[in-house]
Amino acid sequence: MAICNHPWKYDVFLSFRGEDTRKNITDHLRATLDQKGLGIFRDLESIERGKEISSELLKAIEDSMIWIIIFSRNYASSTWCLDELVKIVDCLDVDRHRAVVPVFYDTNPSYVRRQMGDFKKAFDKHEEDFRDDEEKLPKFRSALTKIASLSG
Repeated sequence: MAICNHPWKYDVFLSFRGEDTRKNITDHLRATLDQKGLGIFRDLESIERGKEISSELLKAIEDSMIWIIIFSRNYASSTWCLDELVKIVDCLDVDRHRAVVPVFYDTNPSYVRRQMGDFKKAFDKHEEDFRDDEEKLPKFRSALTKIASLSG
């Protein structure tokens, strides 16, 4: 149940790379937010992972007031995470009253902003995977840079 009287179904949507953060920072953050009474979208372990982001996740992003993005070393290797990020930026562009909180876990914020280190490796691979889709990578890069730059 959401804590505020607003039209949002969820107070918080957490975007994270599960293999990097689910059993540590993400679980701790989720527990803290739960203790504060915030309504959090729960990514279901049963959501079938595929190449396309599920419509359920896209809807949850739209229905959330705050987005917390936990950038970790392997965040950019997941097209799901990058698709979530693009959707968050799209929603933010439409409604600037919502908040985005970037969190950098075991990664340097400048590596995220500039797509260096592990982020560069991930984008090098994505360039191969999306060579037939000229729009996908620029959207990923733009969203990543925009959100990572919110940290200062």
